[in-house]
Amino acid sequence: MAASATLAPAVGEPPLDRRRMVAFVCMVFGMFMAILDIQIVSASLAEIQAGLSASGDEIPWVQTSYLIAEVIAIPLSGFLSRVISTRWMFVVSAGGFTLMSLMCATSTSINEMIVWRALQGFIGGGMIPTVFASAFTIFPPSKRPIVSPMIGLVATLAPTIGPTVGGYLTDAFDWHWLFLINVVPGIIVTVSTYLLVDFDEPNLDLFKHFDWFGLAFMAAFLGCLEYVLEEGPNHDWLQDEAVFACALICVAGGIAFFWRALTAREPIVDLRAFTDRNFAAGCIFSFVLGIGLYGLTYLYPVYLGRVRGYSALQIGETMFVSGLCMFATAPIAGRFSGKIDPRILMGIGFTGFAAGTWIVTGLTKDWDFWELLLPQVLRGCSLMLCMIPINNIALGTLPPARMKNASGLYNLTRNLGGAVGLALINTVLNDRWDLHLARLHERFTWTNTTVLERLDMTRRQFDALGLDGNAMALKAMMNTVRMQGLVMSFTDVFLVLTFLFLAMACATPLIRRPRAASPGGGGH
Repeated sequence: MAASATLAPAVGEPPLDRRRMVAFVCMVFGMFMAILDIQIVSASLAEIQAGLSASGDEIPWVQTSYLIAEVIAIPLSGFLSRVISTRWMFVVSAGGFTLMSLMCATSTSINEMIVWRALQGFIGGGMIPTVFASAFTIFPPSKRPIVSPMIGLVATLAPTIGPTVGGYLTDAFDWHWLFLINVVPGIIVTVSTYLLVDFDEPNLDLFKHFDWFGLAFMAAFLGCLEYVLEEGPNHDWLQDEAVFACALICVAGGIAFFWRALTAREPIVDLRAFTDRNFAAGCIFSFVLGIGLYGLTYLYPVYLGRVRGYSALQIGETMFVSGLCMFATAPIAGRFSGKIDPRILMGIGFTGFAAGTWIVTGLTKDWDFWELLLPQVLRGCSLMLCMIPINNIALGTLPPARMKNASGLYNLTRNLGGAVGLALINTVLNDRWDLHLARLHERFTWTNTTVLERLDMTRRQFDALGLDGNAMALKAMMNTVRMQGLVMSFTDVFLVLTFLFLAMACATPLIRRPRAASPGGGGH
């Protein structure tokens, strides 16, 4: 991806091991499948609902169960890969993910689908941080202009093109292929990593001190947190009994989890990585990047579906622009990452994010592909300009002994950022829609001559078609008001995101420029 000069080893560094490079590429592809499957079902939930005879309340769990399980698995993977080694951790994750994909495709009821999707997310989630840890452990700093763009591109591209891939598969075949598409590549990834990966050795002695209480507390904390963030906006938050109960469990589990993490002999997650200033700063920026990555991947399709009435396939085709821009920007960002202060790249990236969302604050109900083109170009390019330097800032200075655990925490912050972002977006969208509807209803009265003229003109058009003009005109006017209120609420959400991204762009000078990584296994 980077210039050919980058391939030459730096002075004192061993040449690039081709076997390790091939093994790493296979692992990256496995990570791509795991991240892609978060969003691949999002455009096809209606088809899955029909195929499994599920209710409207049940079908969101096809996505929610995967997310909750994956969020629990990501921080746990650091400990497990130290116990059983990177090789076996990835083989089990890739093999289990492939098997669960097959089971999802053969599901005959919504309950079966939810169970298999949860297992698919939990087992496959371990692939994501394992790839990040391997990238910064087995390759020297001189190879990061090649490796970092590769994992950055996959981590951002996969959720972006998920709805596109899902829409095409469902349209061309049926919803079963959303899962069957993983089987052959999954087998190839599993076998190749078993044969090629030899990065480290297992340390089974660690399992003697496995913190089962820590695992239970972490599962309660993260699982319930994800549920509250997913379901809260749709059920009036704590007014719903299930959301309220999960919020209580989340708080209690969180307190217990942090207590165990700070006092256990061998904690399930080592929080000491946050004492590294660059790692902590990188996680904060990764959290906000998760809002931009998952939040905007959600917002644009919702607008295109609810306002423009686009099909899943049309939404996918419109969203594909961001993916193309990521491909184009990845080698450029990789080349500059070793030559320019990463804080400058991040500042440019978050400013580009803000510019893209600012443009969309002028949204109307008539915007389609061409009006959304520039905002999507800015989003795609900005994602890569942010992702690569954030990876290097957060993980590039940590010693190898801390890398596996830190990688899990780092990837967790991006996923939690996405969950918090979606909850924030849905809450603002719903609240502002109610507000705008109330204000519009105040203006659409029987004393407003403009409204009466529009109503009379619409009534005459329906009368000419032989329909009940009065009833149809009132219904059309109500739909117009609701649509206008919804569009106005979208512009409010994009305005909030603009200020958030601008704040992050202004905060980049506060980060300390990364030093070289510590060669030893100790802490900083």
